[in-house]
Amino acid sequence: MGNNLLEVNNIEVVYNDIIQVLRGVSLNVPEGSIVALLGTNGAGKTTTLRAVSGLLKPENGAIKEGYIKFNGKETTQFSGTDIVKLGAVMVPEGRRVFKHLTVNENILVGSITRKDGSAKIREDNELMYKHFPRLSKVTNRMAGYSSGGEQQMIAIARALMASPRMLMLDEPSLGLAPLLVKEIFDNIQRINKELKTTILVVEQNAKVALAVSDYAYIMESGKIVLEGPSTELQNNPDVKEFYMGITKGGGRKSFKNVKSYKRRKRWM
Repeated sequence: MGNNLLEVNNIEVVYNDIIQVLRGVSLNVPEGSIVALLGTNGAGKTTTLRAVSGLLKPENGAIKEGYIKFNGKETTQFSGTDIVKLGAVMVPEGRRVFKHLTVNENILVGSITRKDGSAKIREDNELMYKHFPRLSKVTNRMAGYSSGGEQQMIAIARALMASPRMLMLDEPSLGLAPLLVKEIFDNIQRINKELKTTILVVEQNAKVALAVSDYAYIMESGKIVLEGPSTELQNNPDVKEFYMGITKGGGRKSFKNVKSYKRRKRWM
């Protein structure tokens, strides 16, 4: 892996000047890697992505301490548009396609900030259908009539049309059937390898995220509580129990039992 493309150093994020959501969060994303940010709902994962993407201000949030650097340049107080122009693009949770535009029009929206000419944009547009062949069958359909899996593919393709150096994905598996989740994450690996795109993925599904990532961070209550190479975390007994639902005796815990279990949190 290369040098750190993204460096988040000890940031604290506060909403409405009152509510502290992130408490000294630090993480690095080496160029060319896939890094996963894991944790339960409300842990602070999406806020971390918004901080990196310059999207806190519309939500009345602000970085009060620490700094963020992308490709060696401090971007702590940059706007979302400026960060996209630098090459860091986020795919938000919940897809958020333009429902009354066609699939292809949605994809082309992602190229709006590019300055490298229409021929290269057309070439990349065709490339999106090679990465997501399912979309080639529905290219002229209104995006609002596409399935959840197709909408997730549209959102990723749209982000890739901005020609990013780093793609940030917020809960790409949310609400999708297991087979579609596998297809989406297979595509994420291909994008990383074939397009040489660095990826930061936020996920609650620890099993699938650890399977495709090189390194992972686990968040709880606005802090990083555990980090390491993904292969090591896959074998960590606490990660298995609390994030994959696998008990020491084998099998899986029910969601209810995992949620109500009094956590030991040996890493805290």
